[in-house]
Amino acid sequence: MDVSLQQKTLQTERFVLRPVRMSDLTRIEHYASDSRLALHTPRLPHPLPPGVIAAFIERAMSPNRDEDVWVMDGGDHGGEVMGVITLSRLDRNQSEVSYWVAPPFWNTHVASDAVQALVTSNPLDNDAMFASVFHDNPASAKVLTNAGFAYLGDAEIFCLARNATVPTWTYSLKLRQPFRI
Repeated sequence: MDVSLQQKTLQTERFVLRPVRMSDLTRIEHYASDSRLALHTPRLPHPLPPGVIAAFIERAMSPNRDEDVWVMDGGDHGGEVMGVITLSRLDRNQSEVSYWVAPPFWNTHVASDAVQALVTSNPLDNDAMFASVFHDNPASAKVLTNAGFAYLGDAEIFCLARNATVPTWTYSLKLRQPFRI
């Protein structure tokens, strides 16, 4: 797949999923440095070292990226970062969904709307999507099951903020049957 193609902007009823941009740096750093958020994500260290989010945004904007990153933007004129959602490319035309919602927007169904928008639009034209959530985050598990994901089993992921391996639930969603000859 040619990842240099323009990343799609997706509309939900309450916000837009748009490609991340460097002007999001301050808002994303503000939320990513919150320990409550970092402890529920595998890739956010805590405390957040300088430059981590800038490097993340630069990778996301690269034409050679291996994941597409959207900001959940609730602002009328852009710039209200409510969260981030990504699709990381896997082999066999599959992607892994990852997301986080900023603490002020927890329990507002923002994650549910964002995941459903990705599933419905299937912007990478995937055959399947996968996702994992920590056992101590059942709200994220509910987001996935509400979007049609099925439980696959338990696994473990290393969490930078916890400096530990954390048990996870893994989910999958078949979007279509792959073509076979």
